[in-house]
Amino acid sequence: MSLNSKTIIVTGSSRGIGREIALKCASDGANIVIIGKTSNPHPTLQGTIFSVAKEVEDVGGQALPIELDLRDDHYYQAAIQKIMDRFGAIHALVNNASALFMAPIQETPTKKYDLIHGVNGRATFLFTQACLPHLLTHRTSDVITISPPLNLKTKEFGKCPAYTMSKYNMSMVTLALSQTYRRKGVRANSLWPKTTVATAAIKHTLPKAIYMASRHARIMGDAAYEILIHNDRNHTGNFYLDDDVLINAGATNLMQYKRNRLLPTVPDLFL
Repeated sequence: MSLNSKTIIVTGSSRGIGREIALKCASDGANIVIIGKTSNPHPTLQGTIFSVAKEVEDVGGQALPIELDLRDDHYYQAAIQKIMDRFGAIHALVNNASALFMAPIQETPTKKYDLIHGVNGRATFLFTQACLPHLLTHRTSDVITISPPLNLKTKEFGKCPAYTMSKYNMSMVTLALSQTYRRKGVRANSLWPKTTVATAAIKHTLPKAIYMASRHARIMGDAAYEILIHNDRNHTGNFYLDDDVLINAGATNLMQYKRNRLLPTVPDLFL
């Protein structure tokens, strides 16, 4: 199945995993809606919604950059109207936008708790809800959420409970969608990296050695693409790891994604 002329919203796509998903889909001719907060260059973080829009067009896609803080649901309908005015449809939504804060319960300020739950759980739920009427107009449409398999034995509950709960909230959106809309053609799946990915969040939050050993974010772009082009209308309710998706699609060389081939990869959180 081709993504040519399909309209795909990718939240948090001014850099990192979201950018890679946007570029991969654009290379197949998709219309990409780039949603993010960064409209002006950041002093320490690369990429804006406009720089990614140019990259999307350079690889063959059509781009619509929209500046939006997903915590502010009052602006959702205006953003969706822009999408409909430009492209006339929404075929897929990739819930990638996410905030990271890692600390045990006693070291988690209210402000940080509210931030990660506002971006991760709340915004994923409400923005998906806002897009649903348009997704439901097609025989088959997709929602991919960048969130982990639900593992209640994970040690991350002790290490970073607020973040863990917020990411699991995102995963439960996948469960809710797949149970409710399976027969109506909305396919809902989660995707998570098997090893750490070299994003800005990893670079600025975890030790340098982990960042150096991390894979290129391109692996998540390639895996998301394989999910989106899957032909089975009932392909829903899955919690995928990037490795498994690519191997099932016939990939034989995952070494291509390593940034440093001499360093062993590091398992990601929650696994």
